Amino acid sequence: MGLHYLMVNDMRVDLLQGTLDMLILKALSWSSMHGYGISSWLEQMTNSSLVVEEGSLYPALHRMAKRGWVKAEWGVSENNRRAKYYTLTALGRKQLLAEAAAWDRFTSVIGQVMTAQPAG
Repeated sequence: MGLHYLMVNDMRVDLLQGTLDMLILKALSWSSMHGYGISSWLEQMTNSSLVVEEGSLYPALHRMAKRGWVKAEWGVSENNRRAKYYTLTALGRKQLLAEAAAWDRFTSVIGQVMTAQPAG
């Protein structure tokens, strides 16, 4: 399995378990995309800070398709090449909402810890 990571100031940081799925679901909430389009969208939205390797992206897409969160259909890309396009399903939208809420709770709790001041 490939690693998925975030590049911050040229430092590689592993993503938390499940984070990649949430990011892919978010990308697909905008429109149907092929794998390279998803990767490019994520990179664009993060000012090239987020790099998703193919070895992580495609297994995640296949896993989400098995769970019914996305559906895949063959189509023709902007380059006139055959490409598999992924579309968010109703179940995928529900999953995205659940994961986004959990992410908000998680980052809030971590923020509380990181901004805590020593007693006294």
